[in-house]
Amino acid sequence: MPNIRCKTCGLSMQIPAGGRRMCGCGAWLSDNDDEDQLAVVEDAEEPSATQPWPRIDGDMSAIERLNDGYRRIRKEMSKAVVGQERVLEELLIAVFARGHCLLVGVPGLAKTLIIRTLADSLSLSFSRVQFTPDLMPSDITGTEVLQEDKTTGQRLFKFLHGPLFANVVLADEINRTPPKTQAALLEAMQERQVTVGGAKHKLPDPFFVLATQNPIEQEGTYPLPEAQQDRFMFNIQVDYPEEDEEFKIVEMTTSTHTPKIDRMLSATDILEMQDIVRKVPVAPYVIRYAMKFTRLTRKGSRLRGPARGQAVAAAGKSQTADVPDFVRDYVTWGAGPRATQFLILAAKARAVLHGRYYVSCEDVRAVAPPVLRHRIITNFNAEAEGIKPDDIVRKLINLIPRDPNEKIEASAAV
Repeated sequence: MPNIRCKTCGLSMQIPAGGRRMCGCGAWLSDNDDEDQLAVVEDAEEPSATQPWPRIDGDMSAIERLNDGYRRIRKEMSKAVVGQERVLEELLIAVFARGHCLLVGVPGLAKTLIIRTLADSLSLSFSRVQFTPDLMPSDITGTEVLQEDKTTGQRLFKFLHGPLFANVVLADEINRTPPKTQAALLEAMQERQVTVGGAKHKLPDPFFVLATQNPIEQEGTYPLPEAQQDRFMFNIQVDYPEEDEEFKIVEMTTSTHTPKIDRMLSATDILEMQDIVRKVPVAPYVIRYAMKFTRLTRKGSRLRGPARGQAVAAAGKSQTADVPDFVRDYVTWGAGPRATQFLILAAKARAVLHGRYYVSCEDVRAVAPPVLRHRIITNFNAEAEGIKPDDIVRKLINLIPRDPNEKIEASAAV
């Protein structure tokens, strides 16, 4: 698949044979256009770990740089993590979008290994907190201790930093600690600071909380409250590996081979890439498209303008009832405005990681499940019929028109 460079903006993209793609500047790129408009670039080799990091100015060059860094990190993580491509992509999207992640899966699916490998591939400080029922808030935020100054003989309080003062914090089995300690993470995740003894202490930047949770053991656990779940950008479901992947896992982990993970990006690189993601423009219709996902999960919510007419026509309902029947039947509480914010931020990060400087509705659809699955609270009817939040999101994807020019397919939503 050749790389085509647009001479208007300089961005290069991979174009399939006989196909075409839209560039970030709005021009269509194809492999059979005139040479005076496009230039074919030879397939670039994978960057080596020792290759110096390029420093290029300009937004389009920054997109290429971020995409290059994404491929470097994925290549390094594949040395220790087999498969889990979707999990790795969603995790990196959250990192570049400045969000926190909650990884949910049964034991033994490499949740901790994935987070540890990610930290090893980045030049960031890392700390792991094993949450237990007797863990106190001061055990993670830090505490003040009384110390004596040997020069003056005075006794002063000195703040000792806890494990939260790291760039990447692994909150292992976060649902095994009481709500008092869970709540200590709220300020850290939202404000990126902790308050101890009336004094505010800033956390390092960048700062990520990557938590794990076991869904099958509920005895002796403390489910996360909705307010804290809402702080996590993504709820990532970690599934069992495929047969070939499991074979490779067993073969690799039962030998003496120990993979060496090289550090690809520094803290400054991460901060620069987060700024790039924030600068990606979003068309108004894409924002409206993301808003439909959140607003249609709320009972009694109403859309306005053309969006309302399209959604109502797709659901086959009157203008007085905008919310679909499956939401009224199975949902107790819907997603809040923070869900729309995270949908757009995650869609921006996904677009950039795929080499595009514009956000499409496809990006919103791709990140909708991890953003919404922990923000949609289902009722007893859904539990009795085996309806999960992912099923609600899937129905919404089929229900909501994907583009202003697309035809409404109401039959797929039922």
